[in-house]
Amino acid sequence: MPELLRVKRLRPGARLPARATEGASGYDLYACLDDGGFIDLGPDVTLVPTGIAIEAPPGYDVQVRPRSGLGRKGVNVVFGTIDADYRGEVLVSMYTFGTTVWYRVRDGDRIAQLVIARLADLDVAEAAELSLSARDTGGHGSTGR
Repeated sequence: MPELLRVKRLRPGARLPARATEGASGYDLYACLDDGGFIDLGPDVTLVPTGIAIEAPPGYDVQVRPRSGLGRKGVNVVFGTIDADYRGEVLVSMYTFGTTVWYRVRDGDRIAQLVIARLADLDVAEAAELSLSARDTGGHGSTGR
């Protein structure tokens, strides 16, 4: 029996996450706004409701990620993880950037995507030393110019 992402609609009009194409890695998330309304985004983070709650099977990582088409328009999503034991509404943190002063999100708009992956179950062990690598302690930007 296949493992499932269980989805509960919390309000009428809420849409289940869906892949736009067969090869898409993410499932589109849709805005679910009261009375077919809208929300105007600006540079401050705004929580946009999806009208759904999810239940991922244990051992899976569910991430909310931006949509590249919105990014091209100056609209971004704060990358986030939905823990397997969270059962509340999936909210998407959105904002505008660059020269985009405001952007209108309407009920039913595709606003983000869910990407689901298996988790690695690793033990954590304290170490007095770590092995050396070519990069070693080089930080941000150390592998490029």
